[in-house]
Amino acid sequence: MSPGKKRLRNYRNRRDFSRSPEPRGHDSEDAGWRNEGNPIFVVQQHAASTMHFDFRLEVDGALASWAVPKGPSTDPRDRRLAVRTEDHPLDYADFEGSIPEDEYGGGSVIVWDAGPYRQVKEGDEDLSPVADALRDGHVTVWLEGRKIRGGYALIHARTGGDESNWLLVKMDDEGADARRNPVSTEPESVLSGRTIDQIAERSTRDTNE
Repeated sequence: MSPGKKRLRNYRNRRDFSRSPEPRGHDSEDAGWRNEGNPIFVVQQHAASTMHFDFRLEVDGALASWAVPKGPSTDPRDRRLAVRTEDHPLDYADFEGSIPEDEYGGGSVIVWDAGPYRQVKEGDEDLSPVADALRDGHVTVWLEGRKIRGGYALIHARTGGDESNWLLVKMDDEGADARRNPVSTEPESVLSGRTIDQIAERSTRDTNE
């Protein structure tokens, strides 16, 4: 069994795939828009019990995931709370749709941004694998998305004494712009062009037909 497959046990145990349209995840499946050879990131807007953005990085055959209540910022002064959640399968990076309200994570999902990423180092520190850096509690990555670009740091802050709490911070580089607020001004999916409300409306129509 691959490391990625082992890491998906928690994801699968929480879901009833006979009811949820979410991908089950298999070793042979991958995001359809991947550029060959590049690890991917994805940010999915998720209208669950509370609206949030799920930030995901491909790491060792799965998507390491964080729920970011306010979404990623392009302002280096912001420190966005990012709550670590269960790993997701790689093909989740393509997922858009509505999860039944009575299922885990019930609500609509869109792919708000996505693209390749690479790890970068800060200062004179040696560059360790992303998985090792995450275990050490600090990783910096360079994102090549359509809405967010440049360096972002994930820091295991354990705020409030909660081990699941991290911080997502924009680095001060050419991708930084304190004037932008893309989570509110750019609501469309980068895959379908639809908004989270349009996904929900379509699901309601399909249910009522």
